[in-house]
Amino acid sequence: MSQSHTDQIDPVAAYEEITEHPEHDNQPVAVWLDKFVKAVGSVVMWANLLLVAAIVTQVLFRYLLNQSFPKLDEIQWHFYGLVTMIGISYAMVTDSHVRVDLLYMQLNRRTQRIIEVVGILALLVPFIYLMIDQGYDYFYESFRVNERSDSPIGLPARWAFKAIIPISFILLAIAALARLIHDGHALLVNNKEDLKGSGLRLIFISLAIFAVITLGLTFLVETTEEKLVIAMFLSFIALLFTGFPVAWTLAGIGVAYCGLAYLFDMGMMNWTGLEETLTGLDYLTLGAVVNRIYATMSNAVLVALPMFIFMGLMLDESGVAERLMSSMQKLFGKTRGGLAITVTVIGIILAASTGIIGASVVLLGVLSLPSMMQQKYSPRLASGVVAASGTLGILIPPSIMLVIMADQMALSVGDLFMAAVFPGIILGGLYLLYLFIVSYLNPKIAPVPEGAVAPDWAAVKDVLIAVLPTFGLILAVLGSIFAGIATPTEASGVGALGATLLALGYRKLTLKKLVNVLKSTFNTTAYIFAIFLGATVFSYVLRELGGDALIEDMIGATGFGPHGTILMILFIVFLLGFVLDWIEITLIILPLMRPIVAGLGLDIPGFDVVDEPTLIWFVILVAVTLQTSFLTPPVGFALFYLKGVCPPGIKLMDIYRGVVPFVLLQLLGLMLVFFWPALATWLPAVAY
Repeated sequence: MSQSHTDQIDPVAAYEEITEHPEHDNQPVAVWLDKFVKAVGSVVMWANLLLVAAIVTQVLFRYLLNQSFPKLDEIQWHFYGLVTMIGISYAMVTDSHVRVDLLYMQLNRRTQRIIEVVGILALLVPFIYLMIDQGYDYFYESFRVNERSDSPIGLPARWAFKAIIPISFILLAIAALARLIHDGHALLVNNKEDLKGSGLRLIFISLAIFAVITLGLTFLVETTEEKLVIAMFLSFIALLFTGFPVAWTLAGIGVAYCGLAYLFDMGMMNWTGLEETLTGLDYLTLGAVVNRIYATMSNAVLVALPMFIFMGLMLDESGVAERLMSSMQKLFGKTRGGLAITVTVIGIILAASTGIIGASVVLLGVLSLPSMMQQKYSPRLASGVVAASGTLGILIPPSIMLVIMADQMALSVGDLFMAAVFPGIILGGLYLLYLFIVSYLNPKIAPVPEGAVAPDWAAVKDVLIAVLPTFGLILAVLGSIFAGIATPTEASGVGALGATLLALGYRKLTLKKLVNVLKSTFNTTAYIFAIFLGATVFSYVLRELGGDALIEDMIGATGFGPHGTILMILFIVFLLGFVLDWIEITLIILPLMRPIVAGLGLDIPGFDVVDEPTLIWFVILVAVTLQTSFLTPPVGFALFYLKGVCPPGIKLMDIYRGVVPFVLLQLLGLMLVFFWPALATWLPAVAY
């Protein structure tokens, strides 16, 4: 690819273009509300820079002056809570939330608007009301007693931080009102263009099928609580297919089934023929989720989340990938499949420095696909290698998925990072081995470019110059975590600063690009955190209904034995990956599996050093399995991102067929880790 073509495309801008779909009409009230929410978000997103500064300052004080300041630690999660909570309203006005598009994209625009209106009124509004009402009480009680930090030298006025909860949901209510006005106006206008596509009949048929399945499955259990658990989970799956955002579907279903359980508790559902329940769920008990949300806002581990996202996006802006692509093409120029091998190697390097799948896939696609098409590569191989290589960052540390998994499973982030190193390298190695073999057996699908010359020392020198700065950053981040010098949160802040300095050093950083990175960090963190909020409500109600006990009993009743149970869980996760994103699976399914796996009695080697080796091994197995969720239609996000930047010669079916070999290689990597657990537990043991 020529340099001029690279300069014409901004990968972060391309990433935003295919993840944001704002509404455009002339409704002045809605437009003003949108602008107000965006203006607030545009100010708050700069708090990410303050978060970087707070983390780096704390690190400097601790290691240079041997001083520790609790105020700085608390400021960090204050900034984190601020950007995540305010970000959810910004994500709504930019329509950046995660949704399942399988049926949604087949619907006409009018039907999509009807779904959004009904979804906001029936699912989102009750949740917003609950959080504003209970959140205000939570804040006011803190204000009344003038609550301050638990530490005597910590920050005063903790009530100011708790005030973010009702304020953020008031902003979300404003954003939701803007969406309702936009949609209501469009429905009244009744534009003929909005009628192209399927109507509500497709949704009604789908929901009816799910209702029949739900009714049938409820006969398999006896108690009313168990029936409600099954109905709740299947209702969530059914409503996902309407295309309403996952976060608000989770929250709305949680609130709805809390109300339903209350009616059963009060004996108001006797007409159904089902027994009364004793769940204890009501409006006030559901208000307990406010405290859980506050705990998530003030979670020091999750502070690393926006920092690793910022680091990855800034590295994509730094020009590192372009330098690597240019130099490595010369190194592998005479090798069959050399460009595909180059893409995989760069994917591995980027994976160890960024966990942002969307930006990585878009960047690799923009840099390599036109060149591969020009060199007459098979469209299937070209698209498959870009999609698979771009998703390695979700497994190879520092991975945002592993940060969330560590939080949900009460494990050390450092342990999971170390445990994922070998499985991640194995996957990358399998990709490279596959490319070498398939290029040798069928040279036509990955030909050597005309005029290619053998690499010389100058080419090796160019590669080293391009690679060493990135390796230095990776060493600073992962090396400090593995050596126990810095916590993952501290390392994430240092990594964010290091990526910014690299961008400055390469003279790629401009104010516009900095704003783009901050905006993308803000949006990405927000939609992940929104799913945290929804999953908090959903899982709370599910547990109060006895859902965890039901799932544990059902899996225990299969009689598959310890290893068979693990395989069954992984198979379920693999199937769920076709319709759910990794975030929902991590936040809803994974915590439910913890007591089951811990009670299997598996003798996984921890080398007498590693705590919870069985859980660490299991989490890595799930993480490798979730790699497939990015490549399996219809929800495979890597396919969605890749299609947005593909040259015209690559069709959607080429992408689907191209990823099949890489999904099989991922499953092979999964089996290697399953049969040799030491691949996941040996490195953490050595580090200790």
